[in-house]
Amino acid sequence: MDRKYACYCGLYCENCAVKVKVEPAAKVLYEEMNQLGFAEIMQFFPDGENFWSFLKSMSAEGVCISCKTGSGNPACKIRLCAKGKNLEICAMCNSYPCEYFTEFFTGYPALRSDNAVLREKGWEAWAKLQDKRRTEGCASFYDKNSNEPNKI
Repeated sequence: MDRKYACYCGLYCENCAVKVKVEPAAKVLYEEMNQLGFAEIMQFFPDGENFWSFLKSMSAEGVCISCKTGSGNPACKIRLCAKGKNLEICAMCNSYPCEYFTEFFTGYPALRSDNAVLREKGWEAWAKLQDKRRTEGCASFYDKNSNEPNKI
């Protein structure tokens, strides 16, 4: 587990649905379209060149590299607060959980317990939990209708 992928809020980027499902699918789509010669004809599709550039980049480099390194919503209140307090992760803040997490917990039901593991048992226990989630096929995506870690 690489801590640079631990978001300020406590989500782990390597378990994000974008990393787990979307980026691999983009790679397959790009390779298939490239083999079929789409690179030469994308200019004739509406916004085709932009799409092709995006798809090529996503398949090679991925889309997101962690909110700590510039990906994600630059206006995220959780991110701005943590950066302002010079925190590595919100779970270690004396004010955690704050009002910024009220709705966030609704969409990411496992986040509260994951952050509790980090606060109570430390990074190693949290890392093992994230690795376990990945092997079980869990991925983070916003779902306010679930009470369990998201399975994909």
